[in-house]
Amino acid sequence: MTSTKTSLSLFDAALVKPALWGAFAKLNPRTQWRNPVMFIVYIGSILTSLLWVHALSFPGDTGMKPGFVLAITVWLWFTVLFANFAEALAEGRSKAQAASLRGLRKDTWAKKLAGPHHGARFAAGPPQGEAAPSGGSAAHAVASVGAHSWLPEQAPNLRKGDIVLVETGDVIPLDGEVIEGVASVDESAITGESAPVVRESGGDFSAVTGGTRVLSDWLVVRVSVNPGESFLDRMIGMVEAAKRQKTPNEIALTILLVALTLVFLMVTVTLLPFSVFSVEAAGAGTVVSLTALVALLVCLIPTTIGGLLSAVGVAGMSRMMQANVIATSGRAVEAAGDVDVLLLDKTGTITHGNRQATAFLPAPGVTKARLARAAMFASLADETPEGRSIVELARRDGLDTTAVEGARFVPFTAQTRMSGVDLPAAPNSLDTDDILLRKGAVDALRRHVEALGGNMAPEVLRTAEETARRGSTPLAVAEGNRVLGVVELKDIVKTDIKERFAELRRMGIKTVMITGDNKLTAAAIAAEAGVDDFLAEATPEDKLALIRQYQAEGRLVAMTGDGTNDAPALAQADVAVAMGSGTQAAKEAGNMVDLDSNPTKLLEVVETGKALLMTRGSLTTFSIANDVAKYFAIIPAIFVSTYPQLGALNVMRLASPSSAILSAVIFNALVIVFLIPLALKGVRYRPVGAAALLRRNLAIYGLGGLLVPFIGIKLIDWLLVAVHLV
Repeated sequence: MTSTKTSLSLFDAALVKPALWGAFAKLNPRTQWRNPVMFIVYIGSILTSLLWVHALSFPGDTGMKPGFVLAITVWLWFTVLFANFAEALAEGRSKAQAASLRGLRKDTWAKKLAGPHHGARFAAGPPQGEAAPSGGSAAHAVASVGAHSWLPEQAPNLRKGDIVLVETGDVIPLDGEVIEGVASVDESAITGESAPVVRESGGDFSAVTGGTRVLSDWLVVRVSVNPGESFLDRMIGMVEAAKRQKTPNEIALTILLVALTLVFLMVTVTLLPFSVFSVEAAGAGTVVSLTALVALLVCLIPTTIGGLLSAVGVAGMSRMMQANVIATSGRAVEAAGDVDVLLLDKTGTITHGNRQATAFLPAPGVTKARLARAAMFASLADETPEGRSIVELARRDGLDTTAVEGARFVPFTAQTRMSGVDLPAAPNSLDTDDILLRKGAVDALRRHVEALGGNMAPEVLRTAEETARRGSTPLAVAEGNRVLGVVELKDIVKTDIKERFAELRRMGIKTVMITGDNKLTAAAIAAEAGVDDFLAEATPEDKLALIRQYQAEGRLVAMTGDGTNDAPALAQADVAVAMGSGTQAAKEAGNMVDLDSNPTKLLEVVETGKALLMTRGSLTTFSIANDVAKYFAIIPAIFVSTYPQLGALNVMRLASPSSAILSAVIFNALVIVFLIPLALKGVRYRPVGAAALLRRNLAIYGLGGLLVPFIGIKLIDWLLVAVHLV
């Protein structure tokens, strides 16, 4: 499949221009208040602006040149604006994604079922020779599917529970569940994938999304949402919401930053009376100015991470969206980074998911043709890929796959793990009882035949065990209370999955394979794939119990699912990725939706969450380390006139006190700009443990945070002296 999805570059003009306006719009005090660290800078900027006006009006009172106060004021405002710009740019990327989604939302016409429709059943399609509804205009044409009438209706007038007909070329008006029909649907507008998908009634592929288009055939859809509540509407709201709820880790970090800010605020406030006392006691020197103290406070508080913290969170959700995963909140993205247990379905995630029937292995005394015929009839109502492959294998063996008249099918369910059919007794037969044909998991069939008074032959059990040891899946087939043999299903483990699991293990993440296979098959595939543990013969109740067990141990659990039977486990999991092609119940239970419906995406989700936490940690380390260099720049400059001995701390040999203060303020503002790409793109994910990650952070961002300001402040000082600005 080829993705049609495009993304804007980091500093695309379409993003930068609105972000520049947004930076000024965010100067609203109510907006600034949401970021306590930058709010202090905001107040400091207002204060120095007033001090500049005072310096112009009364030049002799402040002891500072108006030009110097103006320079400090301008760069303090730039500090606030740069932080606002970073957040606005991150939000702009999300809004650009939302705008493209909003363009998909159309007020289409739908063909709504007229009159009461509770319990309605539909025929196989529009009657021969009858015109289909126009659907593209407000024409009052009426058409029928079977005996039902369909009236044109605008999509905004539809309500939850309404039944609509969509045919070739029609746009599906709202989210819903297919209750009749099979059709090829183009979902590229939502998923970015050009290849169409098949949607049909029943099973886990019955959900359809408003805004997608039917390419062939027809569907009868029961609308599952009201206008404004569709999946597309929720996607737009999720990626566009400016008032993003802070995550627990972000709140904790904000509290830490506020605490540091308060400490530096108290220290700075006490410096003024200390300076006054020192000057009076020495009888010489000058009292430190308010402008210098504001500059000192702004440079010492963690403005770098404070200015970029919100942008990092918004960018994390945006990066998840670029991976075609919609997160309902930043909390879900952050939780993905903290996950330490992954529950992974075997089929489609660990294996390629194309498990196919490859052989009929009959029991002693049973012909292969008899086994194949029974397996084929028992699979006619099984819409899973495995069931269809059994029918196809029987067809290739020359069997007639036409259903028998009067047959009563027993569909496959996750609880019974069987499917089958009850065939009427043959005409003129002395036995008038129905013929019960069942196909399913070996243990499930064993219980079934024992309940009917039969038993499973040891030879069949040995065949099933040998099949399982080969990594294949054995399915037993029974006629009445007699087991006829085994059908062998083969699947292939993905070539790169073992390396991915090894990476996760190095990060301290435990992988657990979930499968409905028996324990022997599950153990063989688990060993080949390299997972840490597995749950065989899993039912929905087993999945839910396993998640609760891990959570009781204090672990965070992530899982994927697409069916209604997955909904309870998805609702329980800390990170629940529902497939976009799955049922409405699964999507509502999860806190993320994968538009590509790729179960392997769970690994990418975890990596994106880890990258978010790594980015936040790296920027925090860099920001705090920055303070050391700014301390050596500003403290000597402020007090050198009172205590000449402090000149020894001027290790950077800055030209003058004014140059030192201004250079530190300029660097403090510019470093935010230079770190915006890192905040938005994120630190590259590396599969390393927490200890190794901490050492790397300290080596790169800690040491870098110490050295870069020394170099940057000195270069700015040289430039200021060269252009005679100080």
